[in-house]
Amino acid sequence: MTTQREYAWAGKITPQMEQAAEQERIPVRQILRGLRSGQIALVKNKNRAIRPMAVGAGCLTKVNANIGTSRLRSTLKAELVKLKACEKYGADAVMDLSTGGQLDKTRQALLSATKLCFGTVPIYQLMCEKSSGFQGDDLLDVIRKHCAQGVDFITVHCGVTREVASLLRRYPRVTGVVSRGGSFLHKWLNRTGRENPLYERFDELCALAYEYDVTLSLGDGLRPGCLADAHDRAQIKELEILGKLARRAWRKNVQVIVEGPGHVPYNQIARSMRLEKKLCRGAPFYVLGPLPTDIAAGYDHIAGAIGGTLAAVNGADFLCYVTPAEHLGLPDGQDVRDGIIASRIAAHSADLVKYPERSADRDLAMAKARKALDWDKQIKLALDSEKARSVRKAKGQDLRECTMCGDLCSMKDL
Repeated sequence: MTTQREYAWAGKITPQMEQAAEQERIPVRQILRGLRSGQIALVKNKNRAIRPMAVGAGCLTKVNANIGTSRLRSTLKAELVKLKACEKYGADAVMDLSTGGQLDKTRQALLSATKLCFGTVPIYQLMCEKSSGFQGDDLLDVIRKHCAQGVDFITVHCGVTREVASLLRRYPRVTGVVSRGGSFLHKWLNRTGRENPLYERFDELCALAYEYDVTLSLGDGLRPGCLADAHDRAQIKELEILGKLARRAWRKNVQVIVEGPGHVPYNQIARSMRLEKKLCRGAPFYVLGPLPTDIAAGYDHIAGAIGGTLAAVNGADFLCYVTPAEHLGLPDGQDVRDGIIASRIAAHSADLVKYPERSADRDLAMAKARKALDWDKQIKLALDSEKARSVRKAKGQDLRECTMCGDLCSMKDL
């Protein structure tokens, strides 16, 4: 047996399942049942010595942070600094989205430097190395390289098909195809008239994933890039396709998560989450944001936290962070920090609703520390203790009360 899902179907509890159960504070049999149903993914390349990340039904909401070089900016040294920020500020996973420099060297250096769950988008390397003509073999070769290096999960835009492309021609969008990988494949489909090799050769893709127990993150190549494009025909058709592909992967004992939007009006977010769970049979849902407004440039991490909280309450399992640099440029270390903290606030806020018995202790401890005016404990319990400490210092650390109320503090005993 090769994959955790395969072990689960055999009724065999593995050390990885036990680690995940301990981390999630749930019975190990719950992990096993989730693996069998496909509603939990235990994300870890079988050749990588890390603690697996459990994502899905009954698991705490996870947060991913994207880093990576571009052709215009950043170096491996800068990305290693960002990687340390991902670890320090509590990301559960990191994705290397590099498109500049020596991609294999960058990916291997980042992989070697962290114990975080690690993902990539292999088609980015193909975009950089074969910007125009490529064959299905080229794409599968790149995917194999990433899996062999130890990557734990890969985004694959299998649902960008000729059928979906025809819907985009019939029903044009305001912002078109905003996913980098999805756009690359969409242009290739239109230029060649051929089918997406990730869809056409999905069984071969599954064989690669099975060999390394790499989780397939079925990418939302048609995610909406603005509120006006949300839930159009192309997006829904892609989601239907991904649901069918998820079931095909499960039959081959390959683990799957499904990616989702994107820009979504606030009053449609809950429906979007429920639709994914229905079409994809409860597969773990991995969402970017979602962003409930298009005009938060510079503050998209806040917009993402607003949308991400509602999404997670209604079924999203894995939040991809959004940074203040979204739509504007490549994030730096401070942007990474701000994005992670914003998404962690969203994830924790949702877990307080979904799993209060496992999430509320820290909030209660904070409430008691505030009542006692115990500033050291308040700072220790904060999601970003450094930020809390710096604000406290700047605003009057030498006072027993804060400078907002002073001796009129409502918390102070009379």
